[in-house]
Amino acid sequence: MSDDFVIDNSVVMTWCFKDEISQYSDYILDKLIGANAFVPSIWPLEVTNVLLAAERNKRIGEAGSMRFIALLTELPIIVDQESPERMIKEIFALARKHNLSSYDASYLDLAMRKGLPIATLDKNLLAAAKRSEVSVLNS
Repeated sequence: MSDDFVIDNSVVMTWCFKDEISQYSDYILDKLIGANAFVPSIWPLEVTNVLLAAERNKRIGEAGSMRFIALLTELPIIVDQESPERMIKEIFALARKHNLSSYDASYLDLAMRKGLPIATLDKNLLAAAKRSEVSVLNS
């Protein structure tokens, strides 16, 4: 049985900021030792958007952003590519059904398609996963 899972950006970005690290995010990082984490195609843009906002708010410097990006490239995180048609139709419908952003719905959709549990700190995504009978990784 695979230990692979889908990981939401709400967990990934806690690894970048010391004041956001939690027992849960550390547990998920440790799980990457023996598993792959899957993310939707929007994920790289989400990561860089958070880093850009943090740089603009003087929360992190350019060197810190580059170190974090280098760390991420060393982790077994696999970006799952999705067709634009599917993103517009199915993910849009899933977002509407669960009152999620299209970004969050893309993580839920990926977990549903792959039959994998999801790691998230997002309360709305967590609730939608439970309603959709998607397993949630708990520490």
